[in-house]
Amino acid sequence: MNTGSDELGEVAMTDDEGKPEQPLGSRAPEFIKARRALHLSWQVGVFVVGLGVVVAGVIMLPLPGPGWLVIFGGMAIWATEFVWAQLVLRWTKRKVTEATQRALDPAVRRRNIILTSVGLVIVVGLCAVYLWKFGFEMPWNIKE
Repeated sequence: MNTGSDELGEVAMTDDEGKPEQPLGSRAPEFIKARRALHLSWQVGVFVVGLGVVVAGVIMLPLPGPGWLVIFGGMAIWATEFVWAQLVLRWTKRKVTEATQRALDPAVRRRNIILTSVGLVIVVGLCAVYLWKFGFEMPWNIKE
């Protein structure tokens, strides 16, 4: 299986700040890359560690914990060795940056504030109706 990590890529594009992106490929030390068996072992080790971190992140999605942050951390571990993970992280960074720019747009912010305010008024109204009808009684204690 060729992961494309044995040689450095030709991709040297620049990001939004004008800094050149790092080339694609393995970031293993040179003495490891010089020996094929050692490099393959290194790749297996990086994959296993990254897989463990990603699995821990997936477990944290329904449980308490920073699930997505841990998943992206596992992807970053994989990206130290595998080109496909580097490309996924670059794509994700681009999409997050675009979403951030859209969220900072004044029209979008105004719309979000209005929708949040309307939702808050609806929730307060529902709570007021509940308190008027049942008082401070918990729902499981109501005998109706």
